[in-house]
Amino acid sequence: MLKNHEKDHILKNAYIPEHILNLMIPLSKAKAFFINDYLGFVRGDVLIFIGYPLNKNFSEQNFINSLQSSIRKFNPCYVWFITPQIPSELEKLCMERETDDYYILDLEKLNIKKELIRQIKKASMYLTVRRNSEISKEHLRLIKEFIEIKKPSQRVAELFLNINDFVTYSNTAVVLDCMDKKDNLIAFYVLDVGGPDFITYVIGTYDRNNYIPHASDLVFHEMINIARQENKKYIHLGLGVNEGLRRFKEKWGGVPFLKYELCGYRITKTESTLIDSFLIR
Repeated sequence: MLKNHEKDHILKNAYIPEHILNLMIPLSKAKAFFINDYLGFVRGDVLIFIGYPLNKNFSEQNFINSLQSSIRKFNPCYVWFITPQIPSELEKLCMERETDDYYILDLEKLNIKKELIRQIKKASMYLTVRRNSEISKEHLRLIKEFIEIKKPSQRVAELFLNINDFVTYSNTAVVLDCMDKKDNLIAFYVLDVGGPDFITYVIGTYDRNNYIPHASDLVFHEMINIARQENKKYIHLGLGVNEGLRRFKEKWGGVPFLKYELCGYRITKTESTLIDSFLIR
């Protein structure tokens, strides 16, 4: 559905993880489309609209017009969109809504604290981080453990459960494994290195039954090394999600980058007419 020049434009100007086609296509299991500098995805009767224009010039009216044009074209039953701000006219439609911030780590301003360096060195006495290109039964075991204990939202759980599709599909996927001296998987991260000037942290978890302090910090440090090897300017750390994750990202120097708003709703004839009315103001 995308033309080659559109793919080139998206790759060159991507600035959030949802702009990375190699990441979104296998995870969403959807076909991508491009309209008015916005990227979207369609799977059956579901429309996913990425409300962050590639030119970074967000306009509420342009967003509404582009979203409605997409709805008219694909006639979905369910709509999900993310945007830096939800227009007040659309707020009443949201059956599900989330508010958060994207976090990034600016590598040009990075200054790792001495205590963190000490903890990394200590962890490296017992652990080794290595690059991998596949998801094994051990990765799936840690994913299952994470979901059973943490009970994340359905979308987060699906992200973890579908991660093998991304790793198998994408040539920009990197798996970082943290192994102990007995070659047991203690923790892992999955990254995407395909952004124009950033890499993306996609998921990560650790073994809660064989916990070794600062294993996640050791993997995080290796992620920084990979970003520098790839000549990236920053690392996309994803959303804040919860206080614990925010603290972890902030201790490494992660800072809020962009506002994130999610809205999900089901299309009905009334709702379709309501959106149309916004466009005739």
